[in-house]
Amino acid sequence: MSKEFPITVSSWTLGDQCKFEERVKAAKEAGYDGIGLRAETYVDALNEGLHDEDILAILEKYDMKVTEVEYIVQWAEDARSYEQKYKEQMCFHMCELFNVGHINCGLMEDYSVEHTAQKLKELCQRAGKLVIGVEPMPYSGIPNMEKGWAVVKGSGCDNAKLIMDTWHWVRANQPIDLDVIKDIPADKIVSIQINDVWDRPYAKSILRDESMHDRLAPGTGIGCTADFVKMVREKGIEPKAIGVEVISDAILAKGVAEAAKHTFDNTKKVLEQAWPEVL
Repeated sequence: MSKEFPITVSSWTLGDQCKFEERVKAAKEAGYDGIGLRAETYVDALNEGLHDEDILAILEKYDMKVTEVEYIVQWAEDARSYEQKYKEQMCFHMCELFNVGHINCGLMEDYSVEHTAQKLKELCQRAGKLVIGVEPMPYSGIPNMEKGWAVVKGSGCDNAKLIMDTWHWVRANQPIDLDVIKDIPADKIVSIQINDVWDRPYAKSILRDESMHDRLAPGTGIGCTADFVKMVREKGIEPKAIGVEVISDAILAKGVAEAAKHTFDNTKKVLEQAWPEVL
């Protein structure tokens, strides 16, 4: 891949209704460098009858790479379910298969910093050489960068890092200001995800619904994306991927090809303004 920071379309952005080759083709034709895959999306490809070799062949056909793997959850539970243990192993396998070095992780359950940091340490130990990217989300047990950094720092693990997402950042009521991350080393941010938000948020009790159904393409909402990207650039962050994570029922209703094109075209406009060197 020629790009230093590959521009990647999240599996969420292209939905779950398309087949694997259609997903890759749409992303390539829109202009993306790579695609992100959830464990569920990978399993969907297997359920199409594809084997690992077939998946790799499709990626090679379109000169595309998988650049992000997600999503490990419930990792702070004392008694993790078999399904979650299996999903974790699936993510490890995907990283090996696609040569991806980090896994995106979230945590809905709210525990103390000390407990969460210990469980993150255990996850990082299981992950070995892989980086665990913790994503703060305002409706989760790690709602903002402050707690996210406390947990990552408390784990004491070199392979524990953070993910920054525009939507989650804004909806956590964090100003787009370097002061928010002044104590976090730039190399502790493994990747970023960009999008935009509506002026008025959903009610707090259903904020997750907005996150999963009503995000906007970069630069098409309140216009926070460019300032967010500039902040990332000024901090000296070198993301393993710039993920475009636009989860929108309205955009997906237009079809996977249009969703890919709409999100990439608007991403390009933002990056031309805020960080042209990555294009």
